[in-house]
Amino acid sequence: MDATKYEPFAEIEVDAARPDPQGFTLTGQGADHAEYQLDLHFGMPLDAKTRSVLGELLSHSDLTISRRAPGALVQALRQRRNRAPQPQFRGKSVENP
Repeated sequence: MDATKYEPFAEIEVDAARPDPQGFTLTGQGADHAEYQLDLHFGMPLDAKTRSVLGELLSHSDLTISRRAPGALVQALRQRRNRAPQPQFRGKSVENP
């Protein structure tokens, strides 16, 4: 697991959860007083009962959205690449045909 930390980007109090066939659109105000919208989609259709229960739960929730700093993402990708096994070449090398 990568040790690079995520920094909170926005804390949002959800005001409404608008359903659609495969998820919800959550809207709310952040601690910075800006309006936010989050589209949440599931990989399957939701039946009416499930959509109703999830909508009720989500409409009374708070969200914290976190992110890595752009430089940290590049560093994390380099670390992952450096940990990957290096390919082993067999046969004749270019230097010694």
